[in-house]
Order: sequence, then C-alpha cells, then structure tokens
Amino acid sequence: MTPERLVILAGLGSLSLLIGALLFQYVGDMPPCKMCYWQRYPHVLAVLVALLFILTRLEILKPAGLIAALSTAVIGANHAGVEQGWWEGPKSCTSGSIEGLSTDDLLTQIMAAPMVRCDEIPWQLLNISMAGWNMLISVALAGIWLIALRQKST
Repeated sequence: MTPERLVILAGLGSLSLLIGALLFQYVGDMPPCKMCYWQRYPHVLAVLVALLFILTRLEILKPAGLIAALSTAVIGANHAGVEQGWWEGPKSCTSGSIEGLSTDDLLTQIMAAPMVRCDEIPWQLLNISMAGWNMLISVALAGIWLIALRQKST
C-alpha cells in the first residue's frame, strides 16, 4: 500500500473514532467526561495532518500523525486505568473518598461533583470500555502512521 493510502487510512480511522464518539454522545445520550474530550483532540489533529499531507505531500507531517495517534492511545490507556480503579484520575472528574468527612464537607463534595465522572464506564464491548477501545484502535492507527513514515511518498 502506498504511503498516501496509508495516511488516508489512518486519517479515516481517527475520523471514524471521532464520529463514533459523537454518535455515542448525541444519539446514545452518553455525554463525555473530561478525559473523553482529551482523547478527541489528538484525533482531530491526526485528521488535519492527514488532510494536509494529502494536499502537500510534506514528509514532515507523518511524524505528527504518529505522535497524535500515540498521544490519544496513551490518554485512552490512562483513562481505562482510571475506569478500572488501577490509579486515580483527575480530581475534577473522579469521586473522592467520603471517609471521615463531616456532613458539611460531604455536601460540599456532592455539590462539586462533576456531571460525568471519568471513573465510571458508561458502555463497554467484550469487557473493554470506550477508552480501552480508543487505546487499542489508536495503537493500530499509530502502526499505520509508522508504516507510512517508513515509506517514501511519490
């Protein structure tokens, strides 16, 4: 497969993940958490990089696409770990312990709680959450970017 086609494939992969995320959000009524949004930004960049590469054939753009795919994979892996309780997520989108809190402190924590929490799994397939799927697919997309990077464009 030519490098141009590989870049198109990787860009379409990121675009597909973005469309899927928006469908879950607006059709499936599953609003994203803060970490979900963080995973989207590198995909937007990857789509833009792919488009720019197709228009210009600038080889310097391929590493940017690879970095974007790897970035969202890392964010997705981190988010999946937060969802599984392997480590804590950002304080602004996860729940804290209520142990030892006074009634006033508990009420304050409840009122400050995010609408959508990063440590809850709203949907999963084969016991893998959306964040986990984002990580797995993004690693595959990074592999496509890497193959394109190793090939010289025509």
